[in-house]
Amino acid sequence: MTGYFNPPYRCGMASLSMNAAAPSHCAVCARIAFLFMLTLPAGAAMPRSPPSAPAPGAWTPIDARQLIPRLYGASHMLWLSDGPVRARLALRLLRGAREHGLDPANYDVDRLERRLDEPLDRTAAIAFDRELSTAMLQYLADLHAGRVASAYRQVPGTDRGFDPVDRLHQALQEGGLEDVIEAAAPSIPLYGRVKSALARYRDMARSAPHWAALPHPSPAVAPGDAYPGSALLRERLRLLGDLDGVTEADDGTYTAALAAAVRRFQARHGLAEDGILGPGTVAALSVPLSRRVTQLALTLERLRWLPPITSGRVVAVNVPTYRLWTVDARDNYAAPSLEMRVIVGTAARTQTPLFIGEVRYLEFNPYWNVPPSIQSAEIVPRLARNPAYLEQNDMEVVGADGRPRQLAPAAALDALRAGSARVRQRPGARNVLGELKFAMPNPMNIYLHSTSAKELFGRSRRDLSHGCIRVERPAELAQFVLADPQRWNAAAVAAAMADGRNRSVSLPRPVPVILFYATALADRHGRVLFSQDIYGLDPALAAALHLE
Repeated sequence: MTGYFNPPYRCGMASLSMNAAAPSHCAVCARIAFLFMLTLPAGAAMPRSPPSAPAPGAWTPIDARQLIPRLYGASHMLWLSDGPVRARLALRLLRGAREHGLDPANYDVDRLERRLDEPLDRTAAIAFDRELSTAMLQYLADLHAGRVASAYRQVPGTDRGFDPVDRLHQALQEGGLEDVIEAAAPSIPLYGRVKSALARYRDMARSAPHWAALPHPSPAVAPGDAYPGSALLRERLRLLGDLDGVTEADDGTYTAALAAAVRRFQARHGLAEDGILGPGTVAALSVPLSRRVTQLALTLERLRWLPPITSGRVVAVNVPTYRLWTVDARDNYAAPSLEMRVIVGTAARTQTPLFIGEVRYLEFNPYWNVPPSIQSAEIVPRLARNPAYLEQNDMEVVGADGRPRQLAPAAALDALRAGSARVRQRPGARNVLGELKFAMPNPMNIYLHSTSAKELFGRSRRDLSHGCIRVERPAELAQFVLADPQRWNAAAVAAAMADGRNRSVSLPRPVPVILFYATALADRHGRVLFSQDIYGLDPALAAALHLE
């Protein structure tokens, strides 16, 4: 699956900031990516097109009109031959598109219902029948692989195994229309959890249509402080499920019980879990429930983009939550075996691209081969200011043959400017890649790696790299991908990391890595988790799905 990615991306690696206290910059979300023109009968809805052209080789949404001839063959009517009962069931199922974060208007439900209530001669009935079939096929296709063009390319070896025509034809012949809808949607547990969360947040939005902003604290409010919004805060935390079983009278104080509930809220929203009512926490508490509903609906669409990967171990990274999980696809993505914090590409300049790669080998104590963009923009200016810069940072100049060159600082600067040499950083304590690199060959040169600036994992916002992904617990991830507890147990991995020797180890089989993007998730404990839209990707997708 090497190199299945969105449009070409400028690669870069880890930070050049060797000062551990400064933000560093390195080079890059729970599963992954996804065919199908007769003119519709007059008045039928046209499928909405994606907002922009997809990446070359990307999966693009199915146009159900192309499937109609294959569904009907020599038949004239599939829905009305025995009366309107099946047609009404189909329309009810199409109305259920909202449960999956889709708009029933995409399938022209209102107009089809009106037409079904009108007297239909044979010609009109045949036209209606085909319109309803088109709507149902489009719904099945959208449910199975997404309505909007995917960010991911179709991945070899991942057979979706779902043909809307065959499934609908079988359901019409044998019954079980409800079952075919269920079969079309992703089967991974995460999809079901997010779908349930969407229903719950829609119910909350109906019960609390007026979502007032909380009073803004200045300065931040700590437990025991007076807070004029304490009554509203208590009501809101109860509604959201973060304040349970606490029955205390409101006296205008930010109590310890409220602070404990705020910590639970902060944990669900990617905020510092300090129980302090500061501007960031108040802003998150003031986000309208309608916005949370949209975030959950967008996650369902993004999960529909993911192709089935059933071949074993999978690493998944959700970029906006700065989290990595490892799961076994053979267990249908059940509970993760590992979860850890990560650092991703900075939002302003070097966003982590979304794609599916494969870890093929590990490199213990790697060299960092500085990308040309970083070399010209950062290394050369620093070397020009400080002739000892390379030596101070364990860097060396390498010729076109890959061998180190012993050059005086001025000659090294000339060679770098001329492009006849490049810079790499030697393995060691200063190396920005740390002790481990998880190589997944791709044209963007994006990979996972450890880091020498481990203190950065303590930050709540961690888009600090040039695009690659820094992992918090590289030794445990290495054991997971190597999958060889006899040869590569914890002690063996630790020894290979500690001896300082540069060494590559091929994996017995490649491990897929899914770089995903979702600002709303639901964990296996039923908690609904939200994060900031750090790359600003939600509005365009919401507009394409007509959710806002």
